[in-house]
Amino acid sequence: MKLLATARGSALPLAILLLVLVMVVPIPAALLDIFFVANIAISLAVLMVALNAQKPLDFSAFPTVLLFATLFRLGLNVASTRIVLVHGHEGEGAAGHVIEAFGTFLIGGDYVVGLFVFAILMIINLIVVTKGAGRVSEVSARFTLDALPGKQMAIDADLNAGLITPDEAKTRRVEVATEADFYGSMDGSSKFVKGDAIAALMILAANVVGGLILGPVSHGMSIGDAAHNYILLAIGDALVAQLPSLMLSIAAAAIVTRVASEKDLAGQIGSQFGSARTWTPVAAILALLGVLPGMPHLVLLPAAAIAGFAAWKLRQIERRPVAAPMPVAAAPVDPSRIGWDEVTDGMQVHIDIGYGLVPLVDERRGAPLMGRITGVRRQLSKELGFVVPQCRVRDDINLSPYHYRILVNGVVVGEDQVSPDEMLALDTGQAVGFLQGKPAKDPTFGLDATWIAPGDADAATGAGYLVVDPGTVMATHLNHVLGSHAADLLGPDEVQALLDGLKDRAGQLVAALCPQPVSLTALTQVLKGLLAENISLREFRRIASAIASAAQRSADPEELVELIRPALGPLIIQKLCGVREPLRVMTLEGHLEALLGQAMRADASRRHVIEPDLGRRIVDALTQAAQPLIAEAKPFALVVQPTIRVAIRKLIRGCLPDTPVLSFFEVPEDKAVEVVAIIGAPQPQALAA
Repeated sequence: MKLLATARGSALPLAILLLVLVMVVPIPAALLDIFFVANIAISLAVLMVALNAQKPLDFSAFPTVLLFATLFRLGLNVASTRIVLVHGHEGEGAAGHVIEAFGTFLIGGDYVVGLFVFAILMIINLIVVTKGAGRVSEVSARFTLDALPGKQMAIDADLNAGLITPDEAKTRRVEVATEADFYGSMDGSSKFVKGDAIAALMILAANVVGGLILGPVSHGMSIGDAAHNYILLAIGDALVAQLPSLMLSIAAAAIVTRVASEKDLAGQIGSQFGSARTWTPVAAILALLGVLPGMPHLVLLPAAAIAGFAAWKLRQIERRPVAAPMPVAAAPVDPSRIGWDEVTDGMQVHIDIGYGLVPLVDERRGAPLMGRITGVRRQLSKELGFVVPQCRVRDDINLSPYHYRILVNGVVVGEDQVSPDEMLALDTGQAVGFLQGKPAKDPTFGLDATWIAPGDADAATGAGYLVVDPGTVMATHLNHVLGSHAADLLGPDEVQALLDGLKDRAGQLVAALCPQPVSLTALTQVLKGLLAENISLREFRRIASAIASAAQRSADPEELVELIRPALGPLIIQKLCGVREPLRVMTLEGHLEALLGQAMRADASRRHVIEPDLGRRIVDALTQAAQPLIAEAKPFALVVQPTIRVAIRKLIRGCLPDTPVLSFFEVPEDKAVEVVAIIGAPQPQALAA
């Protein structure tokens, strides 16, 4: 086997070396005959493979094969030109039997006829076949490259929807890339075919001119004898080369014009022409022409009869009942057995949709929702610092037609409804005028909105409305929901992936962190705690270093979160203000803060619960003070003592979920602070900005 593989691997280099020798070293006419026959055989084989391919990629090596076949034929042209010019005065058989046969038998020994035959073949090859194939190759290459991003997105969409496995997705990506490379190569290979046809014309001219000069000058021949010998040999040589060139041009045209099908080209054409509705009009028109005066009745009427017979036969075949396939004996099913696939689903994130929203995931309509879901996952993964799990879209007949529901780990975390054939116009506060449509609420931010017809989108945009399509509405809602429940998406597998990625850059840090002194389970709880407070894991090296240091003081996940937060303060604050911009903060009134701190220290159960009435007053005061800042989109933070930070965070999580609660130690000493409000009981004291 090794010997066979070695011989197969060395065959191509040896063939290239032989090609160079044919061009440089004179060869006898007998060997030239063998090479000409081999050239014709290779061209026929390439043509047969091209015709039998079910799709263009089945012959992905065609551009390279075309290159070597063209070089082989040009090498033979060089060798035959040498023989024709050196031995042409000896007669018609001086350049071998193949050239002699093409020069005498095919054109009857008349070189004038040969010139016209060659010219016609050149026109067919160069002007019709080669030019058409080159144009198709160029357009196919451009369209294939333009469609490449869309095909990649479609693969990602199928993968996210659970329609294909990761291995199938990888195979399809390789196939898409190979298709792009193939059509790009075919675009360049078409230039080889065109150049080969032009080279054949120039070689013929060189042989004719050289023969007319060498015959009288070197061999004392008359102009007539020289023209008869040399032009006849030149025409025979040109026809020998032009026939394989024409077959390769047809093969190239067949490949680039091929449409992927389960059948080969002959089967595909036969199936599409094998209809009685095709041949019945043909038979009728031929019969009508056949009965007209002056027409060749003996030719047209038999042709009409043949077409009519074909139509009748095909109609009989179409009416023949199709035998039902024999049912395959299925394995006996145990009715008492329940499979795991009936009760489990490996996906963490699901979107259940009503049947009216199925067009948003229909591939025939471009599956707009699937592409946006992929974009949401990619963007969230970059923001959160770990790969967000795939999202599976399922249709649920229990939902109303235009309703959808988002589930994370089996829990419904968001739901609403959209109109798949309309656009949602959002009033962001700058809109003017009134829109005709169905009033609604934006599912993500609760803004006033209106479902309008797609034709009114431009007018709504001009009026200051933000107009989005239903797929974007659902994707934005999904983005918000997944960002709010990022902690539920992180598990031990994702944490291990973070550790594996960090190990390549900071192996000693990982060794000092996990599994000792912090187990993988505890580390997962710490990271989930950070995500629950909107702290990204992108700077995982810094987070891991802080956890490794804090683990020397405590092993409790909740305490670890509080211990590492001061080290992560700059990461938290940079999302709230710029480097030179002061941090806008709210604080609690000193007496209230002291009272809460004393209560927390006395809470042995560490439940961090604030007395309900006091908690309600704090929430009301904080909400009232935050409204102006929220209306102006000015981010701020609530800064409190470390002992009460967890309790305050739990208290305001329901009303102000996006408001970060920091301890004094989390604000860097060199960071400028602007106190915008002091929250007391019962009224906050607002400060001048």
